[in-house]
Amino acid sequence: MKCPGQDMRFWKPGDIFDTRCPKCGKRVEFFKDEVRRKCRCGHEIVNPKLDFGCAQWCPHADQCVGPLPESVKEKQKAEQKDLLRERISMEMKKYFGTDFKRVNHALKVAKYAEQILKMEGGHPLVAMGAAYLHDIGIHQEEKKHESPSTHFHEMEGPAVAKEILERLNVPKETVEEICDIIGHHHHPREEETLNFQILYEADGLVNIEEEGISKDPKRLEALIKKVFRTVTGKQLAQNLFPNPPRS
Repeated sequence: MKCPGQDMRFWKPGDIFDTRCPKCGKRVEFFKDEVRRKCRCGHEIVNPKLDFGCAQWCPHADQCVGPLPESVKEKQKAEQKDLLRERISMEMKKYFGTDFKRVNHALKVAKYAEQILKMEGGHPLVAMGAAYLHDIGIHQEEKKHESPSTHFHEMEGPAVAKEILERLNVPKETVEEICDIIGHHHHPREEETLNFQILYEADGLVNIEEEGISKDPKRLEALIKKVFRTVTGKQLAQNLFPNPPRS
């Protein structure tokens, strides 16, 4: 049976169209299922309206539409990473359930982490995965240990995070790095990765807000010197300084 998406009996007006060659300007006719076509001038044009749909994941895509262009493959990889990030966020929410305090904290940390990530670089899936899951060990800490401690939820967090990430088929190396960050996210080593620093600063920014540190300029200034290393993180922290009193 022919794929309905490629069967011309199911096509609609506009599924055969003209586009202009970017090199010579001449019109080139395209069928909607053609990946590429050569203009008379010899320039190869990728179909500007091609919706790869199932071809992005179907194992028989090469037989159906031919090899996908590299630009489409790169877009596909980016979309898969974005989807993974969303699924990690969803799993965090499911795990914490009605513990909205922890859910909201994680979402605020992730928001700051994304801002720092965009300006400073880093591995998006590692930094964002660590942001969403950095406190995932808190419930286990509360069940197993009488006194709450950052040390205990650092200790409990990696195992919970690993189970979530492996269930989502996150690459092994990424799982290992995220879990390593979670396992010491309150206690930086002498030398740290950028991915750790992004999480450390994002968590610091949210803690400044939640603990009221922004109301104490001296304490805030000391914390900025201690925690923040990236230009973006320092800027975001300095923006939390209270407005100077009016004369």
